[in-house]
Amino acid sequence: MGVVIEPEIIQSSGLSEQEFVLEIAIYLYERKILSLGKAAAFARLHRIAFQKELAKRKTPLHLTIEDVEKDLKTLEALGL
Repeated sequence: MGVVIEPEIIQSSGLSEQEFVLEIAIYLYERKILSLGKAAAFARLHRIAFQKELAKRKTPLHLTIEDVEKDLKTLEALGL
């Protein structure tokens, strides 16, 4: 299923299409409707790039214990 946003709506926002989609993704992430990975995918950004956008806006990450444990295992596997 796709969502179509009329070009006039995007134009009236003063944002580019990518910026508009990013703002929606950040909003849905802040409201805890989408996870970090899903919001990044929605914004068509790599997870790290999406995190940088969140940092620019001083938006905190919503990490679970499982997220942190997974990241630690990845770092250990990489020898870091």
